[in-house]
Amino acid sequence: MAEVNVYYDPTGRTLTVWFGRRQTEYVCEETGEEVILMKDRKGHVIGFERLNYSAKAAQPLRVAFETIPQPA
Repeated sequence: MAEVNVYYDPTGRTLTVWFGRRQTEYVCEETGEEVILMKDRKGHVIGFERLNYSAKAAQPLRVAFETIPQPA
């Protein structure tokens, strides 16, 4: 089963999501929309970071995701 890790830093105002092994991070790419993509050596996106993110303290942080089958 795939594992997704979500980290919220209220001080730094970042939301970081890893859906790959973060130890394999090789390069980061800024999208220009306050989102940074983390990629492995093969160029596959293994996570992203949202800058200037803020969540209301009284509300839980909810994350929904959907998996798409890989082509054979």
